[in-house]
Amino acid sequence: MSNLLSRYGVWLGFALLLLVAPWLFTSNLSQTMLSQMGIAIIACLSYNLLLGQGGMLSFGHAVYSGMGSYFAIHALNAIGEGSLHIPVVMLPLVGGLAGMGFAILLGYVTTKKSGTTFSMITLGMAELVFAMSLMFSEFFGGEAGVSANRVVGQAFMGITFGPQREVYYLIAFYTFVSVALLYALTQTPLGRILNAVRDNPERVEFVGYNTQQVRYRAFIIAGFFAGIAGGLGAINFEIVTAEVVGPARSGSYLLFTFLGGATVFFGPILGGILMVLAFVLLSEITKAWLLYLGLVFLFMVVYAPGGLAGLVMMNLRVAKAGALSRLLPSYAGLGLGLALMLAGAGALVEMIYHLQLDAANGPNLPFAGWVLNTQNPSTWGVSLGLFVVGLAVFEAVRKQFVRHWSDIQTDIAAVQQPRQAV
Repeated sequence: MSNLLSRYGVWLGFALLLLVAPWLFTSNLSQTMLSQMGIAIIACLSYNLLLGQGGMLSFGHAVYSGMGSYFAIHALNAIGEGSLHIPVVMLPLVGGLAGMGFAILLGYVTTKKSGTTFSMITLGMAELVFAMSLMFSEFFGGEAGVSANRVVGQAFMGITFGPQREVYYLIAFYTFVSVALLYALTQTPLGRILNAVRDNPERVEFVGYNTQQVRYRAFIIAGFFAGIAGGLGAINFEIVTAEVVGPARSGSYLLFTFLGGATVFFGPILGGILMVLAFVLLSEITKAWLLYLGLVFLFMVVYAPGGLAGLVMMNLRVAKAGALSRLLPSYAGLGLGLALMLAGAGALVEMIYHLQLDAANGPNLPFAGWVLNTQNPSTWGVSLGLFVVGLAVFEAVRKQFVRHWSDIQTDIAAVQQPRQAV
């Protein structure tokens, strides 16, 4: 009973958060970012249906969200011309059906293989569609893309979708429903057998299931939800360009789904939030934001392959056992080491970028409340020293942390074994 109440409490809290968010963040920028987060959450969750749930590493997921965007924007223009009579609130479903249609068409060939071959086929499909987007300007709009006006047709219950807050609530509704449906899918027989195909396809074949059909059905469902994200993006931005089907967009889905945590359901939700923060805020703070993203990705691959959600779940298990306090000194040391590393590496990167791109503006540049002088050797020496010291502290504490973590896991296992025996 308590588990049931806590589960419904999580969903109620999620719905409440979606409802009150635009009243807590009232500026147009913040509401636009909230809208983009909702879209990114749906896209990353749909991608994780392939990567995390099915073990299918796709390099072309943007094809399905992008084609959903294109069909939705053309439908929006058709509504404005009077040749299509559907409310604007239905446009995300138009995008979803478009994404599903292309998933049916391309997925049948793509899912014939698995593993590396599957990844290479998805990459080839993505490059094919991206090349077509530059060739057939009648549909894709060429370099200028396709634009539209979302304030068309009859108002739906007095809602015109002119103000950003109204668009946000439309996105929030689709976000909540999509998250709920995708979570429900993980509890169905298809979701369970998809996990089995990911873990041991040979055994699944042995018990009588067609692994290609399982992958194909998951691919179609992922394409549908990716198309919904694309349709919402068309409404939010009122323009669709070839970038939405490009390799950079597919790479973003992969990168941030992994950073959020592909092994835990709510990991891609964190990844979608991080995607918007990186693209909107981090890109405004520094010109080296892509380099930072790459370094963070490498760091997570080496030290936390389960992503942020994986870290959260592991520490929750330790906290439930009452052993989290034993790790707090180690976490403090790791935090100190990371802070020193970030300060030193950030200063070095910013000075290098300044020399390459802004040298004409003088040798000084602001950095985290300090002024760095690119012509002063001591500035370079201190920055490099901070990075080296931080790395040394991090590695020394990490080795100690690994020992403490192993001891705690042994203690937890020793406590749980008698309970399981009873």
